[in-house]
Amino acid sequence: MSLGTNIQYLRKLNRLTQEQFAEKMNISRQTVSRWEADEVTPELDKLVELCSMFSCKLDELVRENMSFKEEIYSKVEIRKVPSFKMARYVMISPNPEDDVQSYMRKWGEKSGLLAFDSKAKMIGWDFPFVSQEQQTRFGLHGYVAAYVIPEGFETNCPGVEFAQNLEAEYAVITVTEPFVQPFERIPTGYKHIMEFLQANNFKDKQCDDILGCFEHEYEKNGVYYMDIYVHAASVTKADAYSTFK
Repeated sequence: MSLGTNIQYLRKLNRLTQEQFAEKMNISRQTVSRWEADEVTPELDKLVELCSMFSCKLDELVRENMSFKEEIYSKVEIRKVPSFKMARYVMISPNPEDDVQSYMRKWGEKSGLLAFDSKAKMIGWDFPFVSQEQQTRFGLHGYVAAYVIPEGFETNCPGVEFAQNLEAEYAVITVTEPFVQPFERIPTGYKHIMEFLQANNFKDKQCDDILGCFEHEYEKNGVYYMDIYVHAASVTKADAYSTFK
């Protein structure tokens, strides 16, 4: 894989024309074309600027095949998620995601939920209300896990908070094997969504009774996936929808 092909891949991934990319780099469009054709190699300062712009490492840009990331991330799409009821719980600990998911699985068994529906969907999201001192001094972080309550299931089992999430539109991306490089793949998935929202005149939006974002992990044919959902609102909805039909 050539350096020029990587530059072209990153430019297109970020939805930039050669003219737009040239303006950001303060070079001519012809220079961009020559870079991408491997006729000219960017000078070191430009390579460093490229890495900063595209949030990648220099060695990765120069030596690796960056287009393999297309196998990791799906295209971002808009999904209308129907209203659903959930049972949720938050934990603050050094490893909150695993801790709270384990807690919720036990609750799912105790409440009879998993007997009612063995494939009940669990979702989760970061819990932001953790102080800086808790994070830096004690290594604590927060995470919420929730079961989506299937229609027809009822329980009075304590130990969780029940809440309703209203019908809403979400920008969604699927990440393949997210925990191979969790501190790279998952944040990059969110980055792709935010770039998509901005490029298509959408805005991430916080509303009462609608989750701002959440994640759903699952396994299929021996491969693990994570769907990332970010609540979106459209400024010019008709125009935006036409771009992903």
